[in-house]
Amino acid sequence: MKKLTFVLLALCTWGFGANADVNLIASLSTVSSAIQPSGTTVTIKDPASLVNLFIGTRNGGHTFPGATLPHGMVKVGMDTNSPGNHAGYDGDPQFNATGFSQLHDDGTGGAVPLSLFKLWAFTSCGQFDTFEECQTSIAGRNVPRKNLSTGLPDDFAEPGYFASNLSTGIRVELTATRRAAIHRYTFPSGTRNPRMVVDITNDGQQSSTDPIMDLDSETGRVSGGASFAASFGPGRYRAFTCVDFKGDGFELGSPREFGAWLGNFPVRQTTNLHQLYTSFRDELGSLLTFAPNGNGTTSILARVGVSFISPEQACSNAEEEIPDFDFERVKSSAWAQWNELLGRIQVKTDNVDPEIVSLLYSSSYRTHISPADYTGENPKWNSTEPYYDSFYCNWDTYRTLYSWMALHDPDTFARIVRGLINIQQHEGWLPECRGATAQHFIQGGSNGDPILGEFFVKFHEHASALNVSASALYAALLADAEDQPPNWDLQGRQANMWKKLGYIPSDVWEPSGTNTKQVSRTLEYAFSDFTISQVAKILGKKADGTKYAKRAGNFVNVFNPNTTVPGHDDIKGMMQPRFADGTFNFTDPRHCSVNDPEQSTCFLNAANVDGFYEGSPIVYTQYVPQDTARLIQLQGGNQKFIDRLNFIFNENFFDSTDEPSQQIPFMYHYANRPGLSTQRSRQVIAEFYNTSSNGLPGNDDSGAMGSYVAFYLAGLYPLPATRQFLLSSPFFPEISFFNPIFGKTTTIKANNFKGNPTNGTGGTVFVKGVKIDGVPWGSNCFLDWNAFIKGSVVELDLTDNINVTCGKGSDALPPSLSTGGYD
Repeated sequence: MKKLTFVLLALCTWGFGANADVNLIASLSTVSSAIQPSGTTVTIKDPASLVNLFIGTRNGGHTFPGATLPHGMVKVGMDTNSPGNHAGYDGDPQFNATGFSQLHDDGTGGAVPLSLFKLWAFTSCGQFDTFEECQTSIAGRNVPRKNLSTGLPDDFAEPGYFASNLSTGIRVELTATRRAAIHRYTFPSGTRNPRMVVDITNDGQQSSTDPIMDLDSETGRVSGGASFAASFGPGRYRAFTCVDFKGDGFELGSPREFGAWLGNFPVRQTTNLHQLYTSFRDELGSLLTFAPNGNGTTSILARVGVSFISPEQACSNAEEEIPDFDFERVKSSAWAQWNELLGRIQVKTDNVDPEIVSLLYSSSYRTHISPADYTGENPKWNSTEPYYDSFYCNWDTYRTLYSWMALHDPDTFARIVRGLINIQQHEGWLPECRGATAQHFIQGGSNGDPILGEFFVKFHEHASALNVSASALYAALLADAEDQPPNWDLQGRQANMWKKLGYIPSDVWEPSGTNTKQVSRTLEYAFSDFTISQVAKILGKKADGTKYAKRAGNFVNVFNPNTTVPGHDDIKGMMQPRFADGTFNFTDPRHCSVNDPEQSTCFLNAANVDGFYEGSPIVYTQYVPQDTARLIQLQGGNQKFIDRLNFIFNENFFDSTDEPSQQIPFMYHYANRPGLSTQRSRQVIAEFYNTSSNGLPGNDDSGAMGSYVAFYLAGLYPLPATRQFLLSSPFFPEISFFNPIFGKTTTIKANNFKGNPTNGTGGTVFVKGVKIDGVPWGSNCFLDWNAFIKGSVVELDLTDNINVTCGKGSDALPPSLSTGGYD
């Protein structure tokens, strides 16, 4: 990790206009001022101030730097005309601003999601209805952002707040509640005709159809909506908005001029779209001119409600959540909510680079953007249960995001689980990928199962208090496991073939879904069944526990012991596609890696019959979280397993952007070489992650990348639906987690902490001994959930000797299914 410290943090936070130098200097002390010493204990007073929202806003990270609450439905932010504007914003200054819209996702791929209902401000555009000077279309109105002397955009963001200075001299500020946003547009001094654009139709894909809009000429209220295309699936959805305007510190009055616009043609005095000659996919909206503030600078507030039910509900959402148009109150409330949530995680920072502190809190922040709380906004059925959306996608997030949430935010975790169960009760199967109420395509398997399993294994004793029905949760899991859906591309599994053969064959075509990703789905189904087995055992369903544990071992059915890597005969045994008659097909183990001689990809494509999704056979051969001990046996023992892991890293098969790779650095634990895991995981952070706008190697994937990095920095790695966390050393002398359900704080202390090696190699970072509440713990390789239930103090004894082991005896190794570790 390059030691960029405060300077890099300042550059990534960015400044403003004439005060840019002042803000730059102020940002240099952001980390130090947030860390408050108290005797010998250092606490993080304002963790929200350590969050850098611009990490990953360039280079394909697709992160969202706008304003939102934890898991808020509204995510209000800037949209740019970048090809990589999946979260609306692109940190590259060459791209212009096109509007400020209310809904976004974080870190997604696919087509650009959401980016609905953009607002825009004109300082002047000649006459109201002059095409040449008042271009309302998204292409016509876009302008450059104002840039600083550094060449970076003059943008600023902190949790719950975003601001930008545009090249037109207009300053835009944004903040949000759960279902509404409030904007503040400050016009240059002397602006005579401040104008506001409300864009009804331009989503991120420009996919709208069937728009509606009404404009109230007395109040200036604009309401409307349209139908839009799903981002990663075949469906469509309807969404609605309601916009009201108010003068900030002065009486705004009725609009001087108003009208609907079609493309670049505003039509004076029109109040709805029926008064225009519209066609199938036009750009449509409203344009309003207001009187300026006669006694000073003109600032106009825009309150924007959003709904998936109706325009009327969008209005009521805004009126309920922002009745007073009080921008500062909303901003302060958002800040307080983020500060409290992030403050449940505390670190000591002695001898820690401030960039690492910011990286931890920024990564944790992004784990609370998605999924989004759409409660009360589900148009498909009525329910008193919570409704969450923006599962984009469970395949990305189930591995680390919910386990991170379990450490400090079980209340939200429980609400999400209740929402997942409610979707299953109405649609038949747990959702896998979902956006704006529309089903999206499944990536791996039925990956809602590990999320429910993770919750129940860790919180079953509190499930009733958290209003989670154990019987409904288990019924949802069984539906995924046993019932084949009408289309397994959108929900559920190819269950019949899975139950018949114990793997998904390459040569069987069924009318219920696409014949692709057979090996990947086999491995995912096996892990999902493992998670079901753990829930079954807790519920006392012994027969089911045995049944699903046996099915969890089906990964061996796609392991071909005779497949080798071309040119490396010593790397023998590989996950491979298999025909229904039991014979193996062949996919080059290098397939879909940087070493693939055909440079092929493994993304969603019905023509891909190679068997793998977003990862090479070499990577997927390591993906058996439930039974790594059996995997080691299949691969020839500990040393062969270690050699294979080294080969993956040394030959660049490891891909930090690909979720099945994320556990690989920690897998040395299972071969009794945890020091190698510690070093590899630290090297991954050093090579791929930092606090710059290019600080992610790929999409954030709805917080999957953020939670993964947070765990690495905490010196932990989760095993979903188990009571174990793989253990390394944290990047801090001390890290603690407060869990409000238990009312306990668990603290991990790294004794003899001497800082973090800048390149991740070497250092006094290897764990040679562990004590829990003063009592020696039997493993240096994992912690049990009991330590977090009790609020224990975990003390790690560190050394610079990389050859540490897990400890004495087989029980010191992390558990695996085949060794009876989960019995």
